[in-house]
Amino acid sequence: MSGTGSGEGRPASGTGRGDEPLVLGIETSCDETGVGIVRGTTLLADAVASSVDEHARFGGVVPEVASRAHLEAMVPTVQRALDQAGLKASDLDGIAVTAGPGLAGALLVGVSAAKAYAYALGKPLYGVNHLASHICVDQLEHGRLPEPTMALLVSGGHSSLLLTEDITSDVRPLGATIDDAAGEAFDKVARVLGLGFPGGPVVDRMAREGDPEAIRFPRGLTGPRDAEYDFSFSGLKTAVARWVEQKRRAGEQVPVADVAASFQEAVTDVLTRKAVKACRANGVDHLMIGGGVAANSRLRAMAEERCERAGIRLRVPRPGLCTDNGAMVAALGAEMVWRGRPASAIDLSADSSLPVTDVSVPDTSLPGGLSPDAHGAVHAHAHRALGGRA
Repeated sequence: MSGTGSGEGRPASGTGRGDEPLVLGIETSCDETGVGIVRGTTLLADAVASSVDEHARFGGVVPEVASRAHLEAMVPTVQRALDQAGLKASDLDGIAVTAGPGLAGALLVGVSAAKAYAYALGKPLYGVNHLASHICVDQLEHGRLPEPTMALLVSGGHSSLLLTEDITSDVRPLGATIDDAAGEAFDKVARVLGLGFPGGPVVDRMAREGDPEAIRFPRGLTGPRDAEYDFSFSGLKTAVARWVEQKRRAGEQVPVADVAASFQEAVTDVLTRKAVKACRANGVDHLMIGGGVAANSRLRAMAEERCERAGIRLRVPRPGLCTDNGAMVAALGAEMVWRGRPASAIDLSADSSLPVTDVSVPDTSLPGGLSPDAHGAVHAHAHRALGGRA
């Protein structure tokens, strides 16, 4: 197990299991309905219902389609997770849910369901940050995060460098994308090459057959006057599209594998170069990579090579835990309980632009509880979610 930081040390009381809180996590920030169950840092269940096939027809995620799919999948996915873990809902110590950032309608489905379960079961509710959850999921494989840890998060919506001093309360952004995120660039390049959606896995597979040095595509924001920890992939995406278009106009065959490999090399070069630089500049000797793009085979290989040369210890979860899932939310929720962090209010709201500095959404409401209208609304959610038993 990796070293521990000063944030650890006080198990939450009242869980009945000392330092091993049992938490169910719900993730609905985009197109995956994820429900995970974690005991401490041990994964017990990870159930995911994906609507990716529905979105593939449109070449990208459609928010309305995602929200409807979450509504249909929520209760069955929760039950599937409980069955995987061999548990009853009443066994849980808490409910965690992604409160943001993400698609507003999709988040609302997850938050509403979590509130319903928490209220009906009489369990504490923890609204947590999607990005922080992507960091915390690594604890399920490699033990508690050393503090500080540098986190490189790369997905369809985010490309961020985050200095993590305390995973439950102190995550500081050092840099982020100023335009397209890395995963978004993968999707758009895949579309240009006619490879389908989602782009990340298909570009990765195609790139294995190509030459990563065949085409020298630009590396955004790597000049001496550029923001040293920010990312930009819009120019790279445009360069690929123009290169392909020129070939097609000239009547030449497009070397799809070489384009995929050269594009992927440009993305992973920038990501790993900046991540290692951030570690060195901040005196951090652990780098964690998370988010959907962290499943990319070339990113993993290049990060391993560069971290080894720099004397940095690399932590990357297995691919199934890099994409959106409920296990990561449960992991952060369990850590919140373990460290005695405050729970959220039962009238928690989703926040599509929740900053990563807000690792969780604690209860800041005035004494007196819910208004009668809010109380009635939450009870109605609970009644439906539990099949009329609330």
